[in-house]
Amino acid sequence: MPPSPDLFSSAHDEKTEPADAHVDARSVLTSRTSTLADDDKRLEEIGYVPSFKREFSNLATISFAFSIMGLCSSVATTFNTPLLLGGPASVTWCWILGACMCFTLGSSIAEIVSAFPTCGGLYTASAQLCPPRHRPVVGWVVGWLNMLGQVAGLSSTEFGLANMIWAAVVVGKGGDYTVTQGKTVGLFAGLLCFHGILNCLATRQLARFTTGFVFINIGATLLIIIVVLAMTPRGEMHAASYVFGSGGIVNQTGGWNNGIAFLFGLLSVQWTMTDYDATAHISEEVKRAAYAAPSAIFIAVIGTGLLGWILNIVLVLCSGPLENLPGASGSAMLEIMVLRIGTPGALFIWTFVCLTAFFVCQTALQACSRTMYAFSRDHGFPDRGYFGHVNAHTHTPLRAVWLTTFLSVLPGLLDLASPIAANAIFALTAMALDLSYIIPIFLRRLYRNHPEVVFKPGPFYMGDGLLGWAANTACILWTLFVCVVFSLPTVLPVTRDNMNYASVITGGVVICAGAWFVGGAYRHYKGPTSNLPRQTEDAETADALHADGGDEKKREQAV
Repeated sequence: MPPSPDLFSSAHDEKTEPADAHVDARSVLTSRTSTLADDDKRLEEIGYVPSFKREFSNLATISFAFSIMGLCSSVATTFNTPLLLGGPASVTWCWILGACMCFTLGSSIAEIVSAFPTCGGLYTASAQLCPPRHRPVVGWVVGWLNMLGQVAGLSSTEFGLANMIWAAVVVGKGGDYTVTQGKTVGLFAGLLCFHGILNCLATRQLARFTTGFVFINIGATLLIIIVVLAMTPRGEMHAASYVFGSGGIVNQTGGWNNGIAFLFGLLSVQWTMTDYDATAHISEEVKRAAYAAPSAIFIAVIGTGLLGWILNIVLVLCSGPLENLPGASGSAMLEIMVLRIGTPGALFIWTFVCLTAFFVCQTALQACSRTMYAFSRDHGFPDRGYFGHVNAHTHTPLRAVWLTTFLSVLPGLLDLASPIAANAIFALTAMALDLSYIIPIFLRRLYRNHPEVVFKPGPFYMGDGLLGWAANTACILWTLFVCVVFSLPTVLPVTRDNMNYASVITGGVVICAGAWFVGGAYRHYKGPTSNLPRQTEDAETADALHADGGDEKKREQAV
């Protein structure tokens, strides 16, 4: 008796389902392999052999971009500067002004990162955007400025985290605790070493570790905004003129006019919304890097700018008497939270703020180590490529990680000389990084029609019309302007203890690096260079040896 059609159909489905599932799985695998192949092909077109495993998904990349800015922890670290120098109105308006201009800079950087998705970031891109004869000088200047800014950024963030932890201890002890400079520097160095150990993990583990950063960062910020607003009685909130108007301009600089005092408030937003190209430094570890990396930068800049403005407005609105800040803890933001939420609740939320800063340090060290790796790979250090080595087990540049860790300890030692002088690290970060950013942006426009310069736009491209020109021009002029502001001492009269050393350190590093280049580095450093020829030569040599071995074996068989 023949089987019924229903039974036959059912049996046929059971037999074909595994095959269909196998086909689907194979299709997914083929698609993923094709994506990775396209990423590696684009990297080879730029001139580099893929050295890392691509384990960062879209979510992990966006999380990385948000984490490098660390909104709530960055605001907590720098909130004192605009509040105590220019007043509440400086906090409010400088943030949104700086955020808008940072948006033009972030968009311009995303455009270049999309075209050159390499771990060298804008350092590598700068060499591609100028004629070959200028590449050594341009690469040298951009490389040193970028490394200086990243090291200072990591150091200042870690230093801020150490101060945040000690501030929590002071609040927990009811103000009956003394924090010495030695304690601050000791905790700072210990945290840096711990982050160095974490960055020894393999790429896949780092990607998984990074994925959840964005939720803690944004979640902690929203929690602070909601709870502080809910716990502040309507009658104790400041008037709009205090938050947005002339009543909120309180000059405490000791001699600068109100305009300069107001502009010092830019330090908070410029320091928070920097290190955009950190996402570029992990682009060789990102899937669909030409799309994911610039998109993550774009999304993070918009999200951080808008959410940060709301956070600053809420903190100023609920801040209480200005004369009571920054309080015994030395952190105005923590004191505001204690005032409105109470000590237990404030310390609970502060834990997540500190955790956000911890994540910022983690991502900053990871990004900076990739820059050190790229610079060593291009023979920028007199180390014969020692720090341009990738560990075979973790597929990460462990030597560059520990070089970065050691160098980042040095700026924090300024606190032993003067706590006010140590604050120069924050201005130094914004100055050095932003200057390193505008150089490739300027070069792209300067040499756009040069026969030896080929700029192949990536998926993220603003075009050569009004939009692209306006964004590029605005970010260049703005960066030059804020560098002048950040070079000024924040308190008058100027003494050895309150001097702003940011411009001195930046200028000193550039001069020393220039002298080193002229004195002999030009002999071994030729700018960001391709490592493909060496790989090709090795392959050709291996093929030749293999052929020789085969011929010899044939001769032996003939004999």
